[in-house]
Amino acid sequence: MRKLYSAVVCIITAGFSAGIFSCTPQACFEETTSYVKATLYDDATSRPKAADSLTVFGISRDTSLIYDKARNVQPALLPLDASTNSCTFVVRINGINDTVTFNYSSYPHLVSKECGYTFYFNIDTPVYTTNNISYIYTGRKNVTTENVENLRIFY
Repeated sequence: MRKLYSAVVCIITAGFSAGIFSCTPQACFEETTSYVKATLYDDATSRPKAADSLTVFGISRDTSLIYDKARNVQPALLPLDASTNSCTFVVRINGINDTVTFNYSSYPHLVSKECGYTFYFNIDTPVYTTNNISYIYTGRKNVTTENVENLRIFY
């Protein structure tokens, strides 16, 4: 009888332990949002230089204000919309407006079992005005969750 009792206790304990550990959700510690990472550069020196005032907002977007007179932003993180293939931003550097338009394709990417899916993007060369921006260098066209510079904005 004592052996049967021990066996039942072991089976119940093992089942309970397996149930607890198999149903415990794991935490997501990985980055799950892909941003265009744009570093600002001084056109005269070709060195990184944060703007004294940076305002960025999207045209025709619900949450359009991304930066509002922000200082020392390096890099600027610009969100793209996976439901469309184009986004236009107004980039105001030190009070002077330019527009930057991104044309891109998007595709889903599995981050991990715990974090789920996100969208990665492949951007084309951006189209921009040259009021304050001298030029934009597109380094890495694949926009992922990695902390890698995609654009260099010279002003």
